[in-house]
Amino acid sequence: MGSHPGWALALITIGALMPFLSKPFNMDDPLFIWAAQQIHAHPANPYGFKVEWDVRQAPMWKVTENPPLTSYYIAGASSVLGWSEVALHFAFLLPAMAVILGTYRLARQFCDSPVLAALVTLFTPAFLVSSTTLMSDVPMLAFWVWALVFWVEGTEQKNCYKLLAAGFLAGLAAVTKYYAVCLIPLLVAYSIVSRRPPGKWAPFLLIPLAIFLADQFAMYHLYGLYPLVRATNYSFAGKSSAFARWTTCLIGLAFTGGCLAPSLFLTPLLWKKWSAAFLGVGVLIACLVLFDPALLKQYPSLQPAAHTGTGIQLALWAATGISILALALSEIKASRDPKSILLVLWMIGTFLFAVFLNWTINARSILPMAPALGILIARRLERNFTTSFPIGKTAWCLAVGAALALYAAEADCLIAVAVRQNVRSIYAAYGPNIKQIHFQGHWGFQYYMSQLGASPLDFKSDILKPGDLVAIPFNNSNILMPGPGKAVLVEIFSEPGPPFLTTMGQTLGAGFYASILGPVPFVFGPVSPETVGIYSLQ
Repeated sequence: MGSHPGWALALITIGALMPFLSKPFNMDDPLFIWAAQQIHAHPANPYGFKVEWDVRQAPMWKVTENPPLTSYYIAGASSVLGWSEVALHFAFLLPAMAVILGTYRLARQFCDSPVLAALVTLFTPAFLVSSTTLMSDVPMLAFWVWALVFWVEGTEQKNCYKLLAAGFLAGLAAVTKYYAVCLIPLLVAYSIVSRRPPGKWAPFLLIPLAIFLADQFAMYHLYGLYPLVRATNYSFAGKSSAFARWTTCLIGLAFTGGCLAPSLFLTPLLWKKWSAAFLGVGVLIACLVLFDPALLKQYPSLQPAAHTGTGIQLALWAATGISILALALSEIKASRDPKSILLVLWMIGTFLFAVFLNWTINARSILPMAPALGILIARRLERNFTTSFPIGKTAWCLAVGAALALYAAEADCLIAVAVRQNVRSIYAAYGPNIKQIHFQGHWGFQYYMSQLGASPLDFKSDILKPGDLVAIPFNNSNILMPGPGKAVLVEIFSEPGPPFLTTMGQTLGAGFYASILGPVPFVFGPVSPETVGIYSLQ
């Protein structure tokens, strides 16, 4: 890899993420941090503790659906840098840079514009927002991309050392996030369509298989279950109560389009004469949603006044999602070489998993599509403009996409800041008496409330009496509001979140981390503040 593009991409990545180093912990970050703290005390038993993350306390190995490698990384980083928000987010700059530099290096094998492919990847909302978390998604993608880099180079150069590195990295990806097991058949498919003799590459795939099975057997030895089986059952259980197939597909398209938003702004360059057709598709979807609002009515927290705005944005991003899938399928029509097939299988396989197999549709499961999309966009533009590449127009389109991605990351950060500030306000009002408060809700709210000594409410075993106080964050999960006459609202704490865009706002239908909370990954509109009610039981 040339030194100048690599260094420039690394600096751009750092520059894009530096403003979010002090972002409070939020969403599933606490699960990874608590496991890392457990690893400090018991390195060989990462999930040997209990946590209340649903409606009752349960062993961590029953709560988490992820392997422990990310928590081991956090444990190692914290030993050097500490446990602060800035320290841990600083540590996660490394996997983010690895994804972008890996995308650049992989794209060099696929197109003549690898910098463009890397920048498209960087400025997708899915990647930029996910890179401001401490979850396993970006580290997994880093291993994934570099495994593909060494596999493609190794098979073409007949280099055993690169194939060995690819196998090892694929194994690390699989024990970072279980979805990465899909990387093994992807490598097989690429090698077969490349007409490489199996004897030259198949033995190296025993490495990721061995690493993955070793992890499964270790977890079984410690906790008496195979984690992949449990994660699979969890996904199917979540899907059993999900929406109808057409609704699921529509939401999946909207998440694909929104999470990979740069493709929207590049549409005129990608499709030329066909751009108006995708605009028409968006108008058609908007009409279907607005004139038959059954989909939006499935979200009871979505304010009726927001239905029109949310429906239009849902249609816009769904049309963009269709454009993205069409881009992948058109790649096969344009070129059926092994690299095109690899990209298409990568894109379509991830889409099918994220939409139809995962327990919920979310940006984290769409994220693995980002590097493949960046490369596909670069290849498409090179075909469309064989004589004079539109550098200026492409730069402007990408700049608009980057602004949106940065704004989404800022909005996600402001939500986390508001949640933490609510906890600080509660402590300022109650002081040491906060230890007597029970609370509902999870994510960052639980992390900071627990730090100050408040107790998460266990619906199954906690026995509350009249006069007990319960804190309830309204924009959160697993919330059970008290019935009439059961409690009195004694105080409300409220902090403004982002001003005009939200990634997790149930009143607007934004569900970046879980489509069960909203049908669009992020929504423009009047964002409700983050609010916590303190109730006194009667």
